[in-house]
Amino acid sequence: MQVPPFSLSEQISALGTDLDEAVLNVLRSGQYIGGQEVGKFETAFANSVGASHAVSCNSGTDALILALRALDIGKGDEVITASFSFFATAEAISSVGAKPVLVDIDPKNYLIDLEQIELAITSASKAIIPVHLFGCPVNMDKLMTIAKKHNLKVIEDCAQSAGSKWNERFVGAWGDIGCFSFFPTKNLGAAGDAGAVITNDLKLAKRMRELAIHGMPRRYLHSEIGYNSRMDAIQAAVLNIKLPKLSQWISKRQLIAAKYHDELKGIDAIKLPQKTKEYKVFNSWNQYVIRVSSDSLESKDISINSMDGSFSSSARDQLKDDLAKNGINTIIYYPIPIHLQPAYKSLGYRNGSLPITEKICAEVLSLPIFPELSLDQQNFVCKTLQRTLSGNRNS
Repeated sequence: MQVPPFSLSEQISALGTDLDEAVLNVLRSGQYIGGQEVGKFETAFANSVGASHAVSCNSGTDALILALRALDIGKGDEVITASFSFFATAEAISSVGAKPVLVDIDPKNYLIDLEQIELAITSASKAIIPVHLFGCPVNMDKLMTIAKKHNLKVIEDCAQSAGSKWNERFVGAWGDIGCFSFFPTKNLGAAGDAGAVITNDLKLAKRMRELAIHGMPRRYLHSEIGYNSRMDAIQAAVLNIKLPKLSQWISKRQLIAAKYHDELKGIDAIKLPQKTKEYKVFNSWNQYVIRVSSDSLESKDISINSMDGSFSSSARDQLKDDLAKNGINTIIYYPIPIHLQPAYKSLGYRNGSLPITEKICAEVLSLPIFPELSLDQQNFVCKTLQRTLSGNRNS
C-alpha cells in the first residue's frame, strides 16, 4: 500500500462538475484579475472567520508583508516571532526592513513560548507575530494581554490554521491583522498561490487593498510604493467552491488526529502532539507531527548536517526510512530553524541559542493527514509504526 503525506486527487474528483464549471466560467468571462469571483470570496471568507474585512492577495507571504506595511513597521523596528516556522514568517519582517527577533517554543505544542516574549521586548519592539503552527492555535488571551501591556501590534500568521479557533474565536480575528495562505496543501487550498488578510479596521483594510495594487487608491494614482499582489479570479473561483466544505474537512482531520492519538499512545519511542481537553483549543490539524524521542537536550543522537545546517537524529531518520520502505511517505517540518538559516547569519544566533527549537527540528516527523485519507491507509500507517517500534512499546 502507498500512503502519500497529502493528496488532492479525491478532493478534486469529489468537487467534480462544480469546480470545473466555476473555472470554465472565469475563463469564458475574460476577467481574470479581480472581478465578481474575487469580491465574492473576500465577503464570504471575512464572514466565515468573523472579521469585518478580507483583502485577497497573491500569497500568504504577501499577506504578512501587506500587514506589516499597513501597520507602518519598517527600518529600525523589531518584530518578535518564533524560530520554528516556515521561513516566510521572518522573511516578511526582513522584507519591510524590520528585524525579526526569534524566540524559542513550547515543546508540547510547538508554538511560541509565551513566557519568553516579554524577555525579548526592547524599546525597538513594534509587533508580535504569533504563528498558529500545524493548525494549533496560540493562547491568544495571554498573547493579547502581553501585547496590550507593551503597546505592541499583533499580526497573526494563520497560514496553516484556517478554521482553527482559540476560545471559540477564529484565529486571525484576534489581533490587528490576520494573514492566511491558500497554498494547495493548506486546510483551504487554491489551485496555486493565493492568500488573504483579515481585519476589523476599515483604514487598515483600505491601505492593504491599495498596497496590493501598486499603492493605487484609484486608477493611475499611486499614493505610495506598493506591490502587484492580486489574487487571480480562477483561484477565487476555486476557493468559492471549497470554502463551504472547510468545516467538514476539518472535522475529518480531527477524526484522523484522534485515531492517531488512540492507536499510537504508549509507544515510548515517539511523543505525540499535545491533545488538550481544554475547550479553548480548536485544532484544525493541518499537520499531525510526532517527535521521535532523543533523551535530552544534549543528546549525542542529534547531529547537524555540515552541508546545509539541518538538524537530524538517527532515530528519526531511521523511522522515516523504515516507513518509506513500507510505502508510507512522511515529511519533516522543519529541519533547519529560522534562527540558524544562512540568510540570518548576521543576526548573531548560534547553535544552542534556542535549544528547544533545535531539539524539535531533529525529532519532528509529519505523518500522513488529509481529509480523504482512508481508514485502511491510516490503519496501515498505525500498524506499521507499531510494528517498527514494537521493541520500544510500554509493556
